[in-house]
Amino acid sequence: MPDSLDHRCQLEDVAAYLDGELTGVALDEFEQHLGSCASCTTELRIQRQLLCTLDVAFNDARSFHLPNNFARVVTARAENDLTGMRDRRERRRALQLCAILALVSFGLLGAATRAVVFDPLRSFFRVTRVLVDLVWRATSEAASSAVVVIRVIGRAMLFAQTGSRFFFVLAFLVSISFLSLLIANYHRAQIIE
Repeated sequence: MPDSLDHRCQLEDVAAYLDGELTGVALDEFEQHLGSCASCTTELRIQRQLLCTLDVAFNDARSFHLPNNFARVVTARAENDLTGMRDRRERRRALQLCAILALVSFGLLGAATRAVVFDPLRSFFRVTRVLVDLVWRATSEAASSAVVVIRVIGRAMLFAQTGSRFFFVLAFLVSISFLSLLIANYHRAQIIE
C-alpha cells in the first residue's frame, strides 16, 4: 500500500512520536505512515530498544551512589593537588615529555616537517654562521693589520723627529680607518658573489 499522505520520512518524526510530541492530525498521519513505511517502522523499533536499554542501565539497583558533596570534594582536591607543578623535577619532566612529543610529532609529519621546519632552520643557521664568520674574519684581519701598522709606525716614531711624530700619528689613524673600510668592502663583495 503506497503512502497516500505524501509524508516524507524524517527521524525527527520518529523521535517526536516517541516523546509524545505529535498530537491530533500529525499523530494520525504518522501512525498511518508507519503502516506503509518499513524504514520508519524499523527506526521506531531501534529507538524504542535504545530507550529501553537506557532505562535499564539508569534504573539498575546495583548502581553506585555518589556522596552529596562529591563535586565539591573533587574540585577542592584538584585545586590543592597542584604541588607537583611547583616542583622543579616535575617541570623538568614536563619539559622532557613535551620535547619527546614534539620530536614524535615531527617524525610523524615526515617530509612536511622537513620543508616547513628543518629547511628554514638550516637556512637560518647557515646565514648566522656566515655572519659570525664575517665578523670574526673582519675583526681578526683588522686586528692583525693594526698590529702591523702599529709596529711600523712605532719604529718610525722612535727614530723620527718631534715634528714628524704628529704626521705619523695622523697617517696611522687614517690608514686604520681606510683599512677597516677596505676589509669590510672585501668581505661584503665575497658574500654577494
